Amino acid sequence: DLSIAEVVFLNELQWRSREDVIKSAYRLWEVMDDSIRNGCLSSEEYLPGGLKVKRRAPGLYKNLLRGVYKPAANYNMSAGPASSRSSSLIDQLTGNIKDHPSGQQPLDAASASPIALRRRSEALELKRSQLGTLLRKNPRSVRRHVLPQLDYLSVYAIAVNEENAAGGRVVTAPTNGSAGVIPSVLKYHLEFLSEDPARDVLEFLFTTAAIGMLFKRGASISAAEMGCQGEVGVACAMAAAGFAAVMGGSPRQIENAAEIGMEHNLGLTCDPIHGLVQIPCIERNALGAVKAVTAAQLALQGDGSHRVTLDQVIETMRQTGHDMMSKYKETSQGGLAVNVPVC
Repeated sequence: DLSIAEVVFLNELQWRSREDVIKSAYRLWEVMDDSIRNGCLSSEEYLPGGLKVKRRAPGLYKNLLRGVYKPAANYNMSAGPASSRSSSLIDQLTGNIKDHPSGQQPLDAASASPIALRRRSEALELKRSQLGTLLRKNPRSVRRHVLPQLDYLSVYAIAVNEENAAGGRVVTAPTNGSAGVIPSVLKYHLEFLSEDPARDVLEFLFTTAAIGMLFKRGASISAAEMGCQGEVGVACAMAAAGFAAVMGGSPRQIENAAEIGMEHNLGLTCDPIHGLVQIPCIERNALGAVKAVTAAQLALQGDGSHRVTLDQVIETMRQTGHDMMSKYKETSQGGLAVNVPVC
């Protein structure tokens, strides 16, 4: 049986030679990769336009290279489980008052006098205030997680869309406003997971192309017609399918990944502030990339059988876009565009 990527490749061979098809695919990836690199290494501080949006990709990328996401140091492994350590701390501050159902220690006859009760109440309030003071004076620091790969995924998507916002060169995949999702997921795979990059680039791009063609023929990839579900939503579905393919998914699992990617973007509006493809567009690409990987992982955990088909979700997207008010379709007349002051 042919894979989805092989079907697309054979279709392209009806128009161009094998060498031209492969060379063109690699060229697309080269431009995508360049847009990621340019966005991450840009020396510009702000994006053009009246919003004064600061470029974030260069700083985020530098932080990742510095290793700020390494596991926290000086962790005392001999201190026991976190639950037992926190419990002992609370016990010290509250005097184990939680051990009694009433929240107070059992009282004998000698300690039941009004004076004793008042003193005990005052001591209890003091301990409780000490606990509150401790929490206020020692706020929890940001926890350093152990999945920096996902941070790279987000940074790559942000980098591409900042390049787009600055007039740099990007690949419309499927549109400029959603150009960061597919490159970031592919680069994430190549850097952290791939065992055969040359093959994976082709399989990923051909698979994503197949899904994009289905959305374009069955609905639209225009935010002016569909809202952002037609741009970032479609890009998410395409990237989810491509990621599932290079991870060894079956055609049914790949289709399932694409369906999941779109199903949870249905109804997404396009409401760019000040008419610029910056807010919320840039961050939305990062979230679309993360969602694409998650959708693929969910699909790969199953056997490909699912209740909602890709055809059904494409038709649902088309109907939703048709019913969506025009002010939520790239006009900047609703949503964030009218609720966030520009000046």
